[in-house]
Amino acid sequence: MIRFFGHSSDIIFAVQLAAPLTKTDMAKLSWLFGGRPPIEAETVEGPFVGPRATMVSPWSTNAVEITQNMGITGIRRIEQFEPLTSGEGHYDPMLAQQYRALHQDIFTINIEPEPIREIDDIAAYNLAEGLALSGEEVEYLEQLSQHIGRRLTDSEVFGFSQINSEHCRHKIFNGTFIIDGKEQPDSLFGLIKKTSKAHPNSIVSAYKDNVAFVKGPRVRQFAPRTADKPDEYQKKEFDSVVSLKAETHNFPTTVEPFNGAATGSGGEIRDRMAGGKGSLPLAGTAVYMTAYSRLHDNRPWENAMPARPWLYQAPIDILIKA
Repeated sequence: MIRFFGHSSDIIFAVQLAAPLTKTDMAKLSWLFGGRPPIEAETVEGPFVGPRATMVSPWSTNAVEITQNMGITGIRRIEQFEPLTSGEGHYDPMLAQQYRALHQDIFTINIEPEPIREIDDIAAYNLAEGLALSGEEVEYLEQLSQHIGRRLTDSEVFGFSQINSEHCRHKIFNGTFIIDGKEQPDSLFGLIKKTSKAHPNSIVSAYKDNVAFVKGPRVRQFAPRTADKPDEYQKKEFDSVVSLKAETHNFPTTVEPFNGAATGSGGEIRDRMAGGKGSLPLAGTAVYMTAYSRLHDNRPWENAMPARPWLYQAPIDILIKA
């Protein structure tokens, strides 16, 4: 069941329910949505623009959690829809879509999983699906198929391409180098690790988690006495451990600056909080290096060459959105 809040000429909030709401819960939701009243009709005529039915938005995840903290149970999803007043409107078709009307099936997804396919030609499948498998990897999979006595499935080949990618395995970065017929004693990764081994200085942990830590100053913390239940605040001195980490998110930010940069920020926070026994993020910085932004006309060095069409996003869009 879906209940709507608002007016057809304004933002509409759609609330997907697992069970009917009480009058008290309806009043709470109306307050949460800025005083927008519940709509008794099961359908609201549009057109509207809102999140794609197949993608639960991050906004929805936060909104549902807020309702849970308010004591409202049984809400599965909350999304907001804006009226489409003229023409096609401006929205990202990757994240949003048009709705002629808002009805009880706007979140219904009638997509059946495709049947598992057995791959006859792994090399051809690699090219067709853009898996970027090397010749050696294709040969390895072909030999594996012969060894187990059956053809590999599409999900197996695709899964292998992901878990054995350079991003996950660091095959080049951590591989063996042979130069002029002589095998080198260290990999590129090994050379980098040598620095901390030779000069550990204040390093507490490095190359163990997806973040490194160094000894910090002795600090005084004002925090609850215990973290797992309500307790009084106290001042406590301890030897801090500090991390300073960089997260490159070049391609995602190039394709979709806002969400690409946001995902990079999330990766930063995740890696730090998952380091050791856990940590707290304190501050973040962002650095963007692009081609000429052409923000102003009075920059003669930017006019030395003409602006060119960009494959994904122009530098100015990256700097503004990211």
